[in-house]
Formats: sequence, C-alpha cells, structure tokens
Amino acid sequence: MELAIYSDIQELVDKSLKGDTRSFQVLYQTHAKAMFNTALRILGNAADAEDILQDSFLDAFKNLNKFSGQSTFGAWIKQIVIYKSINLLKKKKVAFVEIGNGALDMEEAHTEDPGWESMQIEAVRKAMQRMPDGFRTVLSLYLFEGYDHEEIAGILGVAHTTVRTQYVRGKKKLLDLIRKGGVS
Repeated sequence: MELAIYSDIQELVDKSLKGDTRSFQVLYQTHAKAMFNTALRILGNAADAEDILQDSFLDAFKNLNKFSGQSTFGAWIKQIVIYKSINLLKKKKVAFVEIGNGALDMEEAHTEDPGWESMQIEAVRKAMQRMPDGFRTVLSLYLFEGYDHEEIAGILGVAHTTVRTQYVRGKKKLLDLIRKGGVS
C-alpha cells in the first residue's frame, strides 16, 4: 500500500482510527525520516533520536483519537517529537543558562552576520552536532523548525531572554565552528 492509493493523509488517519494498522504504517513511513531528522537536530545523537521517533509514533498511535485535524498530521507528530526530545534533554539535565536580569546587548542580538544566510546547510548540520545541547536545541527549533523565541521559551519552560541569549551565543559558536574549519 502506497500513499498514492489514498487521496490524502486524513484518509490514512481515518482508516487508522478504524483499526487499519497498515494505514498507520503508511503514515509512519511517510513521516518517519523527517521526524527522525527533527529529533536528531535537537538531540545530536542518532540512538536517542531513533528512540524518540519510536516513542513518538507509539504515543501518536495510542492517542490518534485526539488528533483533531486542525493541523496537519505531520505538524501534530512533529510537535510530539519536539516535546519528547526536549523532555529527554531535561532528563539529562541540559542546562539552559538563565541570565540574571535579562541584560543582553540587543544590538548584538539584532546584528546579522552577512555570511549567515549563504552558509552551506551541510556545514551547519555538522557544526550543530558538535555544539552543546542547549545551543543546539534553541538553534534547531528556531532555524530548522521555524519557532520564534517566545514559542521556544514556552516549549522549554524558560524565560524569553534565556532563549534569546542561547540563540545569540549559539549562533556565534556555530559561526565560529564553521569559520575555523572545525567541521569535518
């Protein structure tokens, strides 16, 4: 059974809700690679990303009746993957550095490096794998998943200024890694 047989993802969801496990398998096959990559970008570890992928789809299968259809199935499962990835980092006690009174040079935060947009994505991916979890998580959620700083703060349960600081410092570290050729 291939995805082309179905008119859309919602049909797969509907059939899965009726107990058609093959339909859920097609949902899995359709979304697994992207969800694995999402978890990998956040966690930086393939074994953990695979565990999160499996756990997320198991939860999705068990709670498929809670999928309201207000978003796409892909967006729904991605949210599960992101939250499970963040929770794993929290269990591993990844620290998101709080900055006292939120003092952050906002000029630095708004300064964009002219080469930032033109970097090759592969160099960014390799550098991201070498970064501390806190930086990698914030950068992944912002750059790859499209969340803004407020949304990331909500997901991580930290202050907006903390996310902003992690982003600015993480971006600087990422640029340094790429520029120094520390990516192999």
